[in-house]
Amino acid sequence: MTCVLRLGILGTARIAQGFAEGVAGSALVRIDAVASRSADAAAAFADRHAITRAHGSYEALLADGQLDAVYIPLPNSLHAPWTERALRAGLHVLCEKPLTVTLAEAQSLFTVAKASGRVLLEAYPYRYQPQTLRLRQLIDEGAIGDIRLVQACFGFSLPAGADIRLDPALGGGALLDAGCYAVSLARLVAGRRPLAVLAQARWSDSGVDMALTGTVHYEGGAVAQIGCAMDAAVHRQALVLGSAGVIETDYLNHTHAQRPGVLRLRRGVGWDAPLESVAFDQGNGFRFEAEHFARQVFEPGLRDDGDTRLSLENMATLEALLRSAREGRSVDVTPVLMP
Repeated sequence: MTCVLRLGILGTARIAQGFAEGVAGSALVRIDAVASRSADAAAAFADRHAITRAHGSYEALLADGQLDAVYIPLPNSLHAPWTERALRAGLHVLCEKPLTVTLAEAQSLFTVAKASGRVLLEAYPYRYQPQTLRLRQLIDEGAIGDIRLVQACFGFSLPAGADIRLDPALGGGALLDAGCYAVSLARLVAGRRPLAVLAQARWSDSGVDMALTGTVHYEGGAVAQIGCAMDAAVHRQALVLGSAGVIETDYLNHTHAQRPGVLRLRRGVGWDAPLESVAFDQGNGFRFEAEHFARQVFEPGLRDDGDTRLSLENMATLEALLRSAREGRSVDVTPVLMP
């Protein structure tokens, strides 16, 4: 591929800093512009990351005229309106997870993307890491048989002070911030549509879920146990149990020498089944996802409904889990409507 994706960043939050650092040096993606509600903040970000153009408003970036796509790292509640505006401005969109805060919003965005011929991709860096690609390959090859149970968790402790993740108006809460990763991995592994959920939560004073645990049932009989928290020691693990083996993974976004990507695979059903540990080269998930996005933009033949279906079914599951936790009962997962 000789094309380079000209990308703009809509916002200068901490995750945007990490994204810019991760993508720097890519042969497929170049960050050409950044926008902030503050012209000074945009200029400082651009200077720090050697970006040529800085805009003092999001609207100005969408009207830049020299971009192919935008990356949106705004608070959760702002994903839907700014993604739609970017799509209608003729830009491809890579939007931070969760794509939206409701299933209806997500379905509407993918309808707009399809009608405009633009790529809309939800940003989950771990999904494009080599260890995740190998995990999916092992499952497809039948290395552990049929999937019976997935246990996936992700949590951390919030820093002291005000935090947008505690604000319900901004789409805060443990499930939408961290648990969405566990839900995404479970759906990726199960490979079938979610049917019903049952969840419990511990609520913060602001009304968002500080921690949530839930069970998800999938078509075909697989079950997932999901856990997430914003008041616990940092943890990120998954266990995939099959009829003929087990896989363990940390499903990391970013891997390096101190935290390498590793899969631990046990083929067989007995205690004597040997354990294989497979390590992978280090890599930055931001670059992996951005380059996957670029390939879909420039090579339409690579596009399929897989990423869209995963995003829609993830959103349907998240919505059902939150409803179940609030209502204290089992909730059916709304079937998604593909655009």
